[in-house]
Amino acid sequence: MITVKISARVNPTETEVNVRTAVKRIFPLADLTYNKTDDIGLWGLVEGTTGLEGLGHFHHLLREKEIIDTARTQFEVGMSKNADSISFRISKFVAFVGCLNFPADEESLGSLHVTISADSSFELQRLMEWLAPPTEKGRILFEPDIEDVEST
Repeated sequence: MITVKISARVNPTETEVNVRTAVKRIFPLADLTYNKTDDIGLWGLVEGTTGLEGLGHFHHLLREKEIIDTARTQFEVGMSKNADSISFRISKFVAFVGCLNFPADEESLGSLHVTISADSSFELQRLMEWLAPPTEKGRILFEPDIEDVEST
């Protein structure tokens, strides 16, 4: 089973609505909550979860923006030691306008933090191949189906 967790800090200069919008523009099926992190509500945290079906729009954006190779690199860098989860950042500012960017470091206003977990390293590898399949000279070598991702 694939589980996706997303979190994003809400800074004093931002609104909860804008941060929710940034998350929803990348992961429209995510179930979001907001937690204030101090007593006077100066800042908080938007957190969300979704499953494999919630990655459909993200999958589409990777192809539309032609950043499959970049995504694959980010996934490989962010893979856990036991290879059953990957973690990466997405630019919150760029996500707000419905685009994707993987910043090299945490942004000054914070990024969207994404962790995708799978039941096994094999399942995670199939997910990575579905999201960001191998390419050669910018062309996708094969395109797996979403039905092939989760173990039965």
